Amino acid sequence: MTWLADDPTAAAVLAAVPCHPVPPTGRSPAINALRAAQAGHGLAVGRDGIMLILRRPWLALDVVVAPPIEAHLPYGSIGAPQAFLRCGLIPGSIQDAIVVHLRAALPNEAAAFVMWCEATGEFAIDFPLIDEATPSRLVYRTPALAAGWHMVCDIHSHGTAPAFFSGTDDADDAHSTKIAIVYGRLDAPGGPVRVARLCAGGMFLPMPRTPFAGDTHAE
Repeated sequence: MTWLADDPTAAAVLAAVPCHPVPPTGRSPAINALRAAQAGHGLAVGRDGIMLILRRPWLALDVVVAPPIEAHLPYGSIGAPQAFLRCGLIPGSIQDAIVVHLRAALPNEAAAFVMWCEATGEFAIDFPLIDEATPSRLVYRTPALAAGWHMVCDIHSHGTAPAFFSGTDDADDAHSTKIAIVYGRLDAPGGPVRVARLCAGGMFLPMPRTPFAGDTHAE
């Protein structure tokens, strides 16, 4: 990357988040390596737009971030978008235990994290340290991750209020790669409601379904 920037720090930044043109024929070893990586992200520029390619041990994401450039580009296609949980779906029993915990905290808000172990494929729940909890406010701490463990879901409740993402949530989630879920109406006879989104690359992406086995739509 030294040929793209003469400043060492700038060169390191460009190397960490590379931008690759898609060849008009054949394959790109650089783009293939980005897609095969355990972790990292970069951009692919094609005749039909710009795609963010983001990889984490638990997530494979290819998402279009810009439409086609108006100028003619002798490039190939960026391909179809995808979002794939490398870790697999989270067992439904994990969600059941989290909902029990959130309800037990009523009328206050509460939180939970879903963690995944890369070596064993095991999922676990982390109930974080709460600094402040009221029916309308929650301050909690992100857990320190042990080696080989990854945070997949950041979950909190709105108690008996509706489920939605607040401005505070937007600020907290802006620089994370995770699935964010908010549960609300925990006192409702028909069960809680929830909203879910994938936070990646500074974007908030809608999820057509939740990451839990047995679920269908993300609401």
